[in-house]
Amino acid sequence: MKQYWKWLVMAGLLLVLLVAAEPAFAAEPSQDAIPAADDACLTCHGDPALTYRLPSGEVWGLTIDSKAHAASIHTAKGITCTACHTVISEYPHPKLAATSIRSYQLQQYQTCKQCHNDQYQRSLDSVHARSLAAGNTASAICTDCHGAHNTTPPNQPRTAIPKACSKCHSAIYTEYSGSVHGAALTEQSNPDVPTCIDCHGVHNQEDPRTTQFRLDSPNLCARCHADKAMMGKYSISTQVFNTYVADFHGTTVTLFERTSPDLPTNKPVCYDCHGVHDMKSTKDPNSHVVQQNLVKTCQKCHPEADIKFPTSWLSHYEPNFQKYPLVFLVNLFYTILIPLVLGFMVLFVLLDIFGLLRRGRGRNHHEERV
Repeated sequence: MKQYWKWLVMAGLLLVLLVAAEPAFAAEPSQDAIPAADDACLTCHGDPALTYRLPSGEVWGLTIDSKAHAASIHTAKGITCTACHTVISEYPHPKLAATSIRSYQLQQYQTCKQCHNDQYQRSLDSVHARSLAAGNTASAICTDCHGAHNTTPPNQPRTAIPKACSKCHSAIYTEYSGSVHGAALTEQSNPDVPTCIDCHGVHNQEDPRTTQFRLDSPNLCARCHADKAMMGKYSISTQVFNTYVADFHGTTVTLFERTSPDLPTNKPVCYDCHGVHDMKSTKDPNSHVVQQNLVKTCQKCHPEADIKFPTSWLSHYEPNFQKYPLVFLVNLFYTILIPLVLGFMVLFVLLDIFGLLRRGRGRNHHEERV
């Protein structure tokens, strides 16, 4: 009887261990996840030695990683090889019309619009598409960012977004990685900080060198820095946007944005002071706007600026009696004076009109009596 209970307990423990281990086994993509229609393709394209020599002289490795293919979001949805490679339906395959690897990629990525037409149409209005149309064949296309046979959800993990951009923009990625935004993303997986696409767009990226992009850039920063709920998590003031718009720099930029968006302005926007991709925390000694570096930042526009020059700017603080008391009192004086002056003027006009009407009625009454 004791032996029976011993085996029963051991069987129960084994069952618990198998149930607990099931997710681990399920998470690993298997060969069985690949549609049966693709097995024939992988019979050849699973060979690590499979290559093809193109007319350009390039030797093209045609091996497909079966595990990466099985983990692809396309494979999970049952999309087979021939859904994209529509001209390949039998063996031997038709001779390639492409003369180089890149020319084949430029031909083949057009098939993406079969399922993703909205995204494809938006991409046609991007800086990448305009560069491609101008003859720059290295400009990014769908498969450069999303992959061809190993396509995964583009924002999982979120760090994959800047890494995809780094394929072409490696120097910018290095700057971004060291910035207050990039470090928070790559080191802390912070979901609140912006990635490349939050500022530049997803499929319809604008050219950041245009006047329009420059004038619109404060609004980009305001998406996060004017969000009270988000900024409250980090004890960051949301007045940065309002104080910028209210000062002499922001007022001019706002005026240009509304009236002359095609005309350049030399007034600074956020990234002129804080940096473009290398912005730091205002407490970081390497920040462009920390006290010891602020004069140098101002001198980019004001070459004659000395060490006292930055004191004429209130940063992004709203003046109060504790901080900048003189400015606060002057503001308070005018806040009271201007409404009083206007109020007295309105009262004076009303009394004058009342007097004129009264004198007019009195004159008419006198004439009637006469």
